[in-house]
Amino acid sequence: METAERRTEIVAGDELPAFKLLLSCPAGLSPSEVSAVFDQKYDRIPHPDTSLENTIAEIWEGRVQQNSSLFNGLKFRYGGHILDGEPHSSQKTNVRLHLGLTDYRTFVGTNLNPLWERFLVSSEDDWRRCQHTSNPLGNGAIVETSNKEVVVLQRSANVGEFPEHFVFPGGHPEPKEVGIIRHQTTGELTHQKADKRVSQEMFDSIIREVVEEIGVPASTLGEPIFIGISQRALNVRPAAFFFIKCSLQSEEIQQRYSSAEDSYESTQLYTMPMSDLAHIMPKMPGCHQGGFALYKLMVDAAKEKKQCLQTQ
Repeated sequence: METAERRTEIVAGDELPAFKLLLSCPAGLSPSEVSAVFDQKYDRIPHPDTSLENTIAEIWEGRVQQNSSLFNGLKFRYGGHILDGEPHSSQKTNVRLHLGLTDYRTFVGTNLNPLWERFLVSSEDDWRRCQHTSNPLGNGAIVETSNKEVVVLQRSANVGEFPEHFVFPGGHPEPKEVGIIRHQTTGELTHQKADKRVSQEMFDSIIREVVEEIGVPASTLGEPIFIGISQRALNVRPAAFFFIKCSLQSEEIQQRYSSAEDSYESTQLYTMPMSDLAHIMPKMPGCHQGGFALYKLMVDAAKEKKQCLQTQ
């Protein structure tokens, strides 16, 4: 049986691992079981190699010259987590996500830097290993239709990362949505209030992303269930994944997709059963391949639980 702290690497043939599961919660966690600790100590640590550190500004300036519309927005930085309890036990399970601040400029200059591997530290501890990288926490949703199919998007050829690849709907939780523009310990936004707002944003943001990317009303979506965090091997990009039930059938979602607010990021929406999803998984970015693995662990755990109940 899978444990919540299971760290997994999936290998396709002789290729390098596409992803690692930093956190797996097959039973799924509700908003009351997931919290965030927002603190400056989880921010990125500058690399001691000044010449390497200087490439961040050089790469960003080059990108801006090529595309003047680039915007350097704030993002939450993933700095690890603490797990209390086990999803398979009778005791209540809680996950505390450690989050700092980073921005798109630093992401481009570290994780997307051609020299990104030089920013890594040799360590078994993932937080220490990635302490010099931006590591903005992305998110993704396994949206299941009322006829038990899963929503997948094919990305546009014009997007910056993984053009024309298949992905699950998603994006990022946003600091600006909860009024965070920098670290602050005094005034209206105290540590306690910040942690509470950031915790809620983890769940609010994935609903917002699904609504904007596939065009369904928020009223058709159930409460998101947190199922874990995957990290793609290429440039160690982390993403939190959620399972969400939609009350609409596949055909209804297809019809609404044309009016999606962010449909320009993708060119096509597909719905398919898990068996078909497995076939297109190699055409997904590594972190989304990890999202599929988290979904499969959730489905397998549910089947195992059902079988156990039937034999009692």
